[in-house]
Amino acid sequence: MQNSRSGYKLLLPVLGVVFGDIGTSPIYTLRECISASGGSVSPDTILGLLSLVFWALTLVVTLKYVAFIMAASYKGEGGIMSLLKLASTQEAKLFEKKAWLSSIGIVGAALFFGDGIMTPAMSILSAVEGLEVVAPWLKAYVIPVALMLITFLFLGQRHGTHKVGRLFGPVMLLWFAVLGLVGVWNIMKNPIVMAAINPWYAFDFLRNQGVLSLRILGAVVLAVTGAEALYADMGHFGVRPIRLLWLVFVMPCLVINYFGQGSAILANPEIATNPFFLMFPQGSHLFVVILSAAATVIASQAVISGAYSLAQQAYQMGYLPRLILRHTSELERGQIYLPTITWSLYFGVVLLVLGFQSSSNLASAYGIAVTGTMLTTSLLYWFVAKRTLGWSMISVAAIVLVFVSVDVIFLSSNLTKISEGGWLPLLVGFGLFVLMSTWRQGRLNVINSVYPSKMTLDTLVSAIGVNQKLPGSAVFLSEPGEGVPNALIKSLNHYGRVHERLVILTVEPTEVPVEDGPSRFIVKDIGKGFQRVIIRFGYMQEQNVPESIREMEKLGLLEPTDAFSGYYFSRIRPRVGSIQDMPIWREFIFLFLLKNSSRAPDFFCIPSNEVVEFNMHV
Repeated sequence: MQNSRSGYKLLLPVLGVVFGDIGTSPIYTLRECISASGGSVSPDTILGLLSLVFWALTLVVTLKYVAFIMAASYKGEGGIMSLLKLASTQEAKLFEKKAWLSSIGIVGAALFFGDGIMTPAMSILSAVEGLEVVAPWLKAYVIPVALMLITFLFLGQRHGTHKVGRLFGPVMLLWFAVLGLVGVWNIMKNPIVMAAINPWYAFDFLRNQGVLSLRILGAVVLAVTGAEALYADMGHFGVRPIRLLWLVFVMPCLVINYFGQGSAILANPEIATNPFFLMFPQGSHLFVVILSAAATVIASQAVISGAYSLAQQAYQMGYLPRLILRHTSELERGQIYLPTITWSLYFGVVLLVLGFQSSSNLASAYGIAVTGTMLTTSLLYWFVAKRTLGWSMISVAAIVLVFVSVDVIFLSSNLTKISEGGWLPLLVGFGLFVLMSTWRQGRLNVINSVYPSKMTLDTLVSAIGVNQKLPGSAVFLSEPGEGVPNALIKSLNHYGRVHERLVILTVEPTEVPVEDGPSRFIVKDIGKGFQRVIIRFGYMQEQNVPESIREMEKLGLLEPTDAFSGYYFSRIRPRVGSIQDMPIWREFIFLFLLKNSSRAPDFFCIPSNEVVEFNMHV
């Protein structure tokens, strides 16, 4: 398994999925850096900016993520939620810290969703703005074309990315090759820009900028947007292909392109208004615009898919309610579609494009969510670094301190953008933090108030007489630790009898990505026709209950039956004021989320004609 993951055949898919976001940053990064530095295009400014970009890529992406963070995986998976699980596991004895760990993880997840709104708007708009280079009169069509591409992108989500996924790799291979080739072509005209590899140029440039250096760093961070995707997609492709591609191909192409833009600006300062497109030779601009649009759509798709995966993992860990989830591929479990997430992102992206009108205006808001997520990753990594690296605490502290210091500097520089639109991702992140933390707390409070007062299953079984049997079999779904399911109590009160064969089924999400084999099924015979069944699903798996029941019957763990009555559910409906230790305003939020969560039968892939559902008011 590991060999297949790390094989060379994965390099092209990795290129198409993992590096889309960071790979399209050259379209706008240097342009925004020059704007932040006051529009200066002197050699000292260009060399200083290039040096800052180079060392940002080196320190944040290569050193932090590729060399260190990616060494910390939870059962082979990466991403902020997996790192949270790993940190919680490592600190299990320090119970007091777990609330803080959870808060850090929720903040990181919330900011990642904020980034999911910003990236499609910023990337696609910056690419379509290349039409102005092709012909100035096309400027009027930038917004309509960008909205059209965004609409097509989100409409295509329900069909899944598996059909077009094969195109992603070749397109991105062509994209990075073009970045590198045009960069070399321009560097050859003015090779002095290669001196920017020396970090002294970055240090000396910032030293002479004073307070302006914060705005400049806020623009430099645009070069590393998408770095979190390298870690988030690690579970899909493995560590080796991502590391190999970054070090051997992606980073060299990016650096060469940035340096090529700097060389082109030194040769012709007038192109500083849009150095990426104007660095290409005349006659190629239309091709570059089309290729850029394709690359930014791919970059946006990667972010949207990441939001899907994060939402699924957040549900499995109890931070979000059930959402309607559809698998769009019979071969790839990771190909999922969540309508609620899709259209929430879509309307957010459209509002951003209409509200900001240009990628330069969006750049004022872009970066805060990215740097915030990076900081939460560094803080969580502190709790797992010692075991991951096997180093002394002093050595680990020194490494993590460097990461946190860099993240704090970049985050602080982006906070200067708050009044210019940076409040938006912070507002989105805060709203999502409130939703996720409220759902988790409300769910725990309801469970703690309802379950302890219920009778045990053994007590119910012992009280059931022989004459209290209905023909056939039924499955009653039970929450972990619930005891007698609410639906069973309602059914017994209604019919006065129970089925001859009755399965109490609990679906148990686990901390591993995928649960395979018979070991994920636990069957206990309680007597009098009652069976307690636990089915474990990994947090990356679709929770298909009927399919799992059929698998258990094939394995001989359950006896097949022809007289099946159906799957019985209960739907808890709390009233305002009934949830302990929660303010009224948070109760309203919790009840809204509960009301709009997907029905359990839909989530567990159970046909509607096999469902019997009871309402339970609390």
